[in-house]
Amino acid sequence: MKITSTSCICPVLVCLCFVQRCYGTAHHSSIKVTRNQTKHIEGETEVHHRPKRGWVWNQFFVLEEHMGPDPQYVGKLHSNSDKGDGSVKYILTGEGAGTIFIIDDTTGDIHSTKSLDREQKTHYVLHAQAIDRRTNKPLEPESEFIIKVQDINDNAPKFTDGPYIVTVPEMSDMGTSVLQVTATDADDPTYGNSARVVYSILQGQPYFSVDPKTGVIRTALHNMDREAREHYSVVIQAKDMAGQVGGLSGSTTVNITLTDVNDNPPRFPQKHYQLYVPESAQVGSAVGKIKANDADTGSNADMTYSIINGDGIGIFSISTDKETREGILSLKKPLNYEKKKSYTLTIEGANTHLDFRFSHLGPFKDATMLKIIVGDVDEPPLFSMPSYVMEVYENAKIGTVVGTVLAQDPDSANSLVRYFIDHSGEDDRVFNIDANSGTIRTTKVLDREETPWYNITVAASENDNPGLLSHVTVGIRVLDVNDNPPELAREYDIVVCENSKPGQVIHTISATDKDDFANGPRFNFFLDERLSINPNFTLKDNEAAAVPSPSGFVHAREMGACGPAMRKRSCPRLA
Repeated sequence: MKITSTSCICPVLVCLCFVQRCYGTAHHSSIKVTRNQTKHIEGETEVHHRPKRGWVWNQFFVLEEHMGPDPQYVGKLHSNSDKGDGSVKYILTGEGAGTIFIIDDTTGDIHSTKSLDREQKTHYVLHAQAIDRRTNKPLEPESEFIIKVQDINDNAPKFTDGPYIVTVPEMSDMGTSVLQVTATDADDPTYGNSARVVYSILQGQPYFSVDPKTGVIRTALHNMDREAREHYSVVIQAKDMAGQVGGLSGSTTVNITLTDVNDNPPRFPQKHYQLYVPESAQVGSAVGKIKANDADTGSNADMTYSIINGDGIGIFSISTDKETREGILSLKKPLNYEKKKSYTLTIEGANTHLDFRFSHLGPFKDATMLKIIVGDVDEPPLFSMPSYVMEVYENAKIGTVVGTVLAQDPDSANSLVRYFIDHSGEDDRVFNIDANSGTIRTTKVLDREETPWYNITVAASENDNPGLLSHVTVGIRVLDVNDNPPELAREYDIVVCENSKPGQVIHTISATDKDDFANGPRFNFFLDERLSINPNFTLKDNEAAAVPSPSGFVHAREMGACGPAMRKRSCPRLA
């Protein structure tokens, strides 16, 4: 409101009056403002005025969420220039003027026409002015003031991050912190208890507790066991008005899972087991499984198995299947029912990852007794040797005994055995075998020079189970007899020169024998006395010659012409 320089310098007082109603109490505040400024609420910017007059203000308030049928009375604007004759006109401008806030321009009464929400807007900045109705000239300088929206408890606390999913190790100490939850309240934290939140637990006792001020959730029991119960659903409530009756509340759910620790040793369900293994089981094969149970999970349930005692330590071995956590029993050496019908093993299962905090709950291993029954299997006959080598002379009579094979039933039944020769790979059947005795005989006259060696396969089967066969290889060596005369190595066409000297070697002849070395060389060479002898030549046996084929030398007795049966060839000149 402008004041001219000729105006009276007496101060003019404008009174802004408001009676606050909130929960049945009145709230008044008075702020004295110096002549050259107006003080504002909640850090509002200062508005400078001409230093002509002074003002005294009562702060304006309007209650939020007003639901009455009539406009809510806010306060009164009054100038001491107003004589009550209606000559003063009051004008209201600024935020919400004319829409939310209306003023009676004659009386200066201000009303709020709408329900306001403090959480949307906490205050409104307006300007007041008083003018002369007749001249429309300002009677007071325009001045800024604030209408503050006063809070009521119309907002419940809210958990913005829920529901929560958290974990805590089992067996944790009582009071172990699990999680801190926080609820927010949109009401005014500076006024009353509308935004003062208190936490409590609605569901989850007696396992968990919550700090009423901080919202920190803690374990409330000792030794909470995951194996007994793993999951908990805890409901936390946040209530404003410091938890008093009539306060608003909100809740959230905290899903708590106990994580595993190694607090359970492995345990075999039984102290004695029995396993059947046939004697025909292959070395290196898995013959059985055994498993110890561990109530823990993950690596806390990992274990290894070992054989710690028993008469089968050298016969069996055990390994651990890491996926199934089973002990896999394998065979190290062959089984023989006829020699040993059962074995006993002591098997231990032990955790591999120990937690020494829980060593008092141990030992973290367990043992069980395993009896292995060896099963009798109808095995094929067993030959006395892995292979046989026999000998027979050539030219032996048909039916000559070559040798005998022997096979027996290894089972306790000791069934009778029958023999036969597998002729599938033999074109000409040279041998036969006695089905009961296993004696092999010739069926033909053998010629060593034609076939010096035979390989035959003999099969044996049980009378009670002919389909169960064993086979053995029999090698037959044909021995030599001296049944072949020597023969000249080749036909000789000898050339002798006419000037050959008496006694000179004119050729060397050799002989061969199809028989073995023992029945062949050495040979004796001589001229056939039944034939006429040419006096011009002699034959000398080369007894001293160390050559593979024995030989003889033909000598000329006198110098003579080439014989009539020999072709002429050029001869070297003799010295």
